[in-house]
Amino acid sequence: MGTPDRRIDCTGLFCPMPIVKTREAIGQMTVGQVLEMLADDPASEADIKSWARITGHALVSVAREGAVYRFTVRKQAA
Repeated sequence: MGTPDRRIDCTGLFCPMPIVKTREAIGQMTVGQVLEMLADDPASEADIKSWARITGHALVSVAREGAVYRFTVRKQAA
């Protein structure tokens, strides 16, 4: 995948804050850039998948390392 253009750490935050922070970060990026978001909220995987589907941004990857999820999202057209 390579290095993301931006990273945000949402560990310790619970719904809806990881999605709120992701939305804010993506809003500051240009089309095609990639965001990496870390979260440890158990609901974050379902939340980010739903958010990506609704907003049209591409959920490139989902990985879990212990209790921490690593989501990679590519910004699509606004």
